[in-house]
Amino acid sequence: MEFSISDQEIKEIVHEVVEQTMSAQPTLSNSSSSPNQHSLPTEPTLKNANNTIAIGADHGGVDLKEILKEELVKKGYRVIDCGTNTKESVDYPDIALAVASRVASGEAWRGVCIDGAGIGSCMAANKVPGIRAALCYDYATAVNSREHNDANVLTLGAGLIGINLSKLILNTWLTTEFGGGRHARRVNKITAIGQRYYKDGKLS
Repeated sequence: MEFSISDQEIKEIVHEVVEQTMSAQPTLSNSSSSPNQHSLPTEPTLKNANNTIAIGADHGGVDLKEILKEELVKKGYRVIDCGTNTKESVDYPDIALAVASRVASGEAWRGVCIDGAGIGSCMAANKVPGIRAALCYDYATAVNSREHNDANVLTLGAGLIGINLSKLILNTWLTTEFGGGRHARRVNKITAIGQRYYKDGKLS
């Protein structure tokens, strides 16, 4: 099954997310500013989705997706399955967009993308304004991506890590809090990079 999303839907999602992000984030001053001068990035205000995870995989990650879905449900999360559900070849950018769009819009609290190496999905997800996707391959990267970078989408390479390590990474990533402080200033600057290319909701 191949996921598809129309150009108009993409434009509407991007416009909405950019407007929300730009109205919520402070204007950044120079790098010598105190971390306390910047508000901490916050998770989106969710409808009823404080425990909702959007998950998706291409044909190379579909088996791992099903295993991690079961893990998430066992831990009490509500899961939005963004596909694919067969071994028929699909394009990972379509799946990454489906996951990232749901996180950026607030429909999901966090997102998980799985492909063969996790790299392409990470690149694609990070094109969506408001998304901070991180490719994690061990415990340390799972902790760092959350504690330092406030990552809201996790990408995994099904061909590079095993099931037990995948579960460890996922559970660690979901339960590690953002550190704030100096990291907040830096995450705000990540957000500002995306904002720099948008004006009035349009690419400048």
